[in-house]
Amino acid sequence: MNESELIEPGAALSLDDILDDDLLITPEKPQKVTSSDRLERAFLEIVEFYKAHDRVPSSSTREIAERKLGARLDGFRANDERAAAVKHLDEFGLLEAPEAPTSIDELLEGDDLDDLLGDDSGILDVSDLPVLKRPESPDSVAQRVKSEDFDLYEPLFKAKHAELAEGSYRLMPFTGLDLVREGVFFVLSGVMCFVAEVGEDVDLVVGGKPKQKQRLKVVFENGTESAMYKQSLMTRMYEAQGQVLARTGHDPSEVLDADVESGHIYVLQSLSADPLIANMKDLHKIGFSTTSVEQRIKNAEKSPTYLMAPVKVVADYRLYNVKASWLEHLLHRVFADVRLDLTQVDKKGRDYDPTEWFVVPRDAINQAVAMIMSGEITDYVYDAQLQKLVERA
Repeated sequence: MNESELIEPGAALSLDDILDDDLLITPEKPQKVTSSDRLERAFLEIVEFYKAHDRVPSSSTREIAERKLGARLDGFRANDERAAAVKHLDEFGLLEAPEAPTSIDELLEGDDLDDLLGDDSGILDVSDLPVLKRPESPDSVAQRVKSEDFDLYEPLFKAKHAELAEGSYRLMPFTGLDLVREGVFFVLSGVMCFVAEVGEDVDLVVGGKPKQKQRLKVVFENGTESAMYKQSLMTRMYEAQGQVLARTGHDPSEVLDADVESGHIYVLQSLSADPLIANMKDLHKIGFSTTSVEQRIKNAEKSPTYLMAPVKVVADYRLYNVKASWLEHLLHRVFADVRLDLTQVDKKGRDYDPTEWFVVPRDAINQAVAMIMSGEITDYVYDAQLQKLVERA
């Protein structure tokens, strides 16, 4: 509407006047941003950096904003399809990869090296690096040593191999520190290992800064164990491209969430002063508990179930995804022929026959647990004379 078309105050507006009003013109809808648009915008940020600094952004600098642009440029250079999509915007030849130096002198004369060495917070700043310890320091390296209680864990390894073979478990890539938890199995450099314990947080000073670390008890299927830090296991897993055992159909992050602890099968040894019991070699109680074994055996000396005497825990099998009470019953059947035949008298004078005590070596119990978990037990029976499981005739 021009000046000659101005409307007198108070004059009536016609329908044409209203329809011609610029305010009623519907604005155009913004066009949808495409992946090509995003690529162009991303590359233009690199171009703007070059204009402002007269150099390409570095992907190795400590400046986060520049490092992101440098990494982005590296990505364009490494991907022909992306490079082609923004080639028309490359007015400074940024997509061309720099030529490799032909000599040490040429390398030392490079601008990138000059910038790095001239940076007060560059590679000469070692404040963030951990303090190196001398080799003789006992805490510097967690060496593997022979596992004194490996027989407690051997059945678990056999069970996991069986589950891998049947397909209920599979190997997945290791994805991070959050997977290093108690009860998880890994494969490190071709050897299966088990995180048996995660210790309490330990306060350390690394690079002048306080940090918390956790000691682990990592048991390896070759009979060794290590007390490495949690972060150390993570580092080694990354370096060796290690794997984690995860239940089939679940993500590695759910490696423990997918497992349900069923309870404990425990093996006890009596500390009774009664000569009849104290002189009985290889006498063991095999039981089942949904709570901790320590909680279960409180006040053992007052119960005929424990032969009216204190007991010592010699094995504690933590079970997952299996009915522990069924496993206990099966073990009792395997060793039925060597069940203790002894009548106890409780505090009220009543006779009591303990049914969970067996005269059987601990090695044979470990062997039975492993065979039950792997499914081999159906082909074996216990030979009391040989004191081991043998194949059925």
